[in-house]
Amino acid sequence: MEKPVAPACLRNQEPIARILAGILTEPARVLEIGSGTGQHAVYVARALPHLTWQPTELEPALAGIRAWQEDAGLDNVLEPLVLDVSQDDWPEGPYDAVFTANTVHFIGWAPVRRMFEGVARVLRPEGLFCVYGPFNYEGRYTSEGNRELDAWLKSRDSASGIKDIEAVRQLADSLELVFQQDLAMPANNRMLVFRKS
Repeated sequence: MEKPVAPACLRNQEPIARILAGILTEPARVLEIGSGTGQHAVYVARALPHLTWQPTELEPALAGIRAWQEDAGLDNVLEPLVLDVSQDDWPEGPYDAVFTANTVHFIGWAPVRRMFEGVARVLRPEGLFCVYGPFNYEGRYTSEGNRELDAWLKSRDSASGIKDIEAVRQLADSLELVFQQDLAMPANNRMLVFRKS
């Protein structure tokens, strides 16, 4: 099978790996939510061999993730698992860290809530949840590009769109996922880091 390629992954995988290298410094089991093509899984696992990476996605994407995994031949990327964040059936924890990129703005608020609830269940105490993507501040876009992205997202699914960081932090706090960092990333994206208390 030909490996699927997402241009956004090619642009952001190096900055993401660099940030994660500073956050996940110890050997760790990492659950990735919404692995997409599988490019991040392979890139980060190769760059950070002390991490054991568990990709997850909806069933149709698993073949593409396996193609990347098999081509890379890395021992620290596990067989991808099916995960629909809206369902109760999650991979068996506990995980030392959970990572997700470009998922929160692609789904509605109800599945975002279910995702955070699931993360709170499978993350070990003191474990980290790293969330990459665009966010608004007090209802305001951080760039014209983000405004256009939000309009496109809502045109395909009116429930989706860029979320307010204040609402995300409030949700995390209600689940004892304590806000740690808000890190600037290229192309008007952020990396939010939460720690399970």
